[in-house]
Amino acid sequence: MGGRRPNGASSIYLGKDGYWHGRVSVGVKDDGRPDRRHVKAKTEAEAIRRVRALEKERDSGIVRQAGQQRWTVAKWLTHWIDNIAVPPAIRESTHAGYRVDVNTHLIPGIGAHRLDKLTPEHLEKLYAKMQREGKSAGTAHHVHRTIRTALNVAVRRGHLGRNPALLAKAPTLTEEEVEPYEIHEVQRLLKAADALPRNSARWAVALALGLRQGEALGLKWTDVELDKGVLRVRRGRQRPKYQHGCGGTCGRKAGYCPERRQSNQETADTKSRAGRRTIGLPGQLVTLLRKHREEQEADRANARQLWEDGGWVFATARGGPLNPNTDYHQWKDLLTAAGLRDSRLHDARHTAATVLLILGVPERTVMAIMGWSSTGMARRYQHVTDTIRHTVAKQVDGLLWKSADGPEEASPDGN
Repeated sequence: MGGRRPNGASSIYLGKDGYWHGRVSVGVKDDGRPDRRHVKAKTEAEAIRRVRALEKERDSGIVRQAGQQRWTVAKWLTHWIDNIAVPPAIRESTHAGYRVDVNTHLIPGIGAHRLDKLTPEHLEKLYAKMQREGKSAGTAHHVHRTIRTALNVAVRRGHLGRNPALLAKAPTLTEEEVEPYEIHEVQRLLKAADALPRNSARWAVALALGLRQGEALGLKWTDVELDKGVLRVRRGRQRPKYQHGCGGTCGRKAGYCPERRQSNQETADTKSRAGRRTIGLPGQLVTLLRKHREEQEADRANARQLWEDGGWVFATARGGPLNPNTDYHQWKDLLTAAGLRDSRLHDARHTAATVLLILGVPERTVMAIMGWSSTGMARRYQHVTDTIRHTVAKQVDGLLWKSADGPEEASPDGN
């Protein structure tokens, strides 16, 4: 004798309209009433399949909330980048990177999909397509991190049951090759920097201490204690962003507007605790910075009332902060003047790290100086330092144990 079906059990029946209908209880609505979902199909078998699928979603906790709008990927990403992932909750530079990923890659690539129908395979196809079209693995990986972050928020807010980006295979990154300069090349660079009209000490700081570009350009004199021989890294110089001062009537991009106004802060605090650090200054660098401060005082006197007193260690002829783009081009010019191979500005940092490791400075100390938060960065330099140490060992071996080539062997009695 069949018993009565328990409350909340799924049901399947043939309706008067000729369709098979299914009812599945998936939870409780906000007002406390049962949340029963409805499916229908032309055949009983299809209705059963749809009911079972809805039950599986319910049991897995991935059922869309009652009354929830059907988000597309494009709508969710637009809402996320415009209203959730915005400064000051995140850094302006992080927001700018997210927006490029969203508008340039994600919305054109997968934006039309329904959010709850997005699969890991959709993402993997997007990453593969990007790389076929010439985008680097690093760019594809950055897009992966952006969509993963955006979908994590959707999951937390109940718009999505699980994050497909956590299941998708991320693009494989080729580890960036460390290409430091050799000591004699560093000496040539510093000699070429001495000929600059100002800020030659900026390159000594880069090559000796390994400061990132933003960290070096963000230094203020209040961060430097020359008498104590210490320098404190607290902030980084941001790339300037501009908005129209003319209301958009000039017909140019905001950065080229004759009345442009900077829309972001000059600096931002360092991102990590490891990045905020105090570094001891070598004696030669203290001497260079003292000389640099005297030269800057001469610039101040020449500029008179036009001087912008921002307290920057490395400044323009009128005291303003250095533009990162100008700094980058000066690095390229410096390499040409020194007659060295072309390299990234970041390779100056690689050089400083390599020198510290070759000198045998303990790894933890190198991490503190460089502002690394994990030992993984130090391991990336291991093959470089091992190669150099091996070369030195061979040179010593050849010097001390070089086989006799020509001279006669000594007789047993020493004559």
